[in-house]
Amino acid sequence: MTDSTPTVVLVHGAFADASSFARVVPELLADGLKVLVPAVPNRSLTGDAAYIASVVRAVPGPVVLVGHSYGGAVITVAGAEDNVRALVYLAGYALEEGESLGELQGRFPDSELASALVYTPFPVEGSDEPGIDVTVEIDRFPAIFAADVDPGLARVLAVSQRPLAGAAFAEAAPVAAWKTKPSWGLVSSSDHTINPDVERYGYERAGMTTVEVDSSHLVMLAHPKKVVDLIREAVRSLGTE
Repeated sequence: MTDSTPTVVLVHGAFADASSFARVVPELLADGLKVLVPAVPNRSLTGDAAYIASVVRAVPGPVVLVGHSYGGAVITVAGAEDNVRALVYLAGYALEEGESLGELQGRFPDSELASALVYTPFPVEGSDEPGIDVTVEIDRFPAIFAADVDPGLARVLAVSQRPLAGAAFAEAAPVAAWKTKPSWGLVSSSDHTINPDVERYGYERAGMTTVEVDSSHLVMLAHPKKVVDLIREAVRSLGTE
């Protein structure tokens, strides 16, 4: 592989980690692509985007940046890096510049997730005020997040959630990379975590090439081939294969 070989950087969302791409990575590697799946801190939108941007800058060649769920908001900001050539959103938030997650979600009725969130304080170094971690009720996680994923795996995911700091919901995106980068979006039409209309609205506003899959929120685990096909389409657009 050369520096002209695209690197696919997969960005996970809230309540999940890099393992949520476990069924996608082997397919991409088999295509001869370079793949990175960094751990997102899930502490703040701008902080998380800055971290992913640092990962992207270290890649010596073109990047296809893929974001799932909250990871969509992260790539909206981090995708402004010069070597990002395409963006792929998977059941994700495509924020407008100056818009927060809460503002985008607030345009539409709540999903089932809203009534299943758990708020837990955590210590913040150098501050007397705690931060607030947000997770999903363990017993409701499988139905809301992973209804069409293997039940045994869904139970494991439910007890191994990576929390998202509550502050991330109110933080505005300082830039919207989809305005200058070709973008693709996948709507999980049976999503109970994000209202599918939130996904559709963001994608349509951005003028993305969009597909719909009858899937739960964790489309990468439930329908990995559909996800890989969309990523391949974005990679082919670079003309470097």
